[in-house]
Amino acid sequence: MKLDVINLDGGAAGEVELDEALFGLEPRADILHRVVRWQRNKAQAGTHKVKTRSEVSYSKKKIYRQKGTGGARHGSRNAPIFRKGGIYKGPTPRSHGHELPKKVRKLGLMHALSSKVKDGSLVVIEAADCDGKSKTLAKQVANLGWKRALIIDGAEVSENFVRAAANIEGLDVLPSQGANVYDILKRDTLVLTKAGVEALEARLK
Repeated sequence: MKLDVINLDGGAAGEVELDEALFGLEPRADILHRVVRWQRNKAQAGTHKVKTRSEVSYSKKKIYRQKGTGGARHGSRNAPIFRKGGIYKGPTPRSHGHELPKKVRKLGLMHALSSKVKDGSLVVIEAADCDGKSKTLAKQVANLGWKRALIIDGAEVSENFVRAAANIEGLDVLPSQGANVYDILKRDTLVLTKAGVEALEARLK
């Protein structure tokens, strides 16, 4: 599969050959869903915590006599039935992560790349490099029509390019090792550099 390569200024820069085994799959929603769910669950902090009846700050004294009140028999204001009492079976700190086979994770990334090719929202550029000024890069991005884009470079990303892109809303930059299903699907346009294409093919083969 061949795709045109452009420069950031919009000029043509030849063609690139994309591996059909990585970029030509029929996207499967079930695999993409499993990988995104695994990513988001793993990212959850899991630090939610409520106080049980042994942790709330109240006196341990019996609140009123056992018999003769005409009401229910209570021994402590800490009981869950009372307002500001302890919470029964509330959330406690835990990990929300779960296991997902490496083969499924790898397949998910391949299907995410293929879905962008199928949608016509994959762009290949010669290189991600600029003078470090956001104004220059923002103008180039606007001319290319990228509103919500993810740029994936090779093993390392140019420091000047990262600095310039940091101030542009809707533009994310990642090295090839950071490429993931959630970020790819979240953005409307996926932009790969030639180095990024080579790195991804080496990573996924």
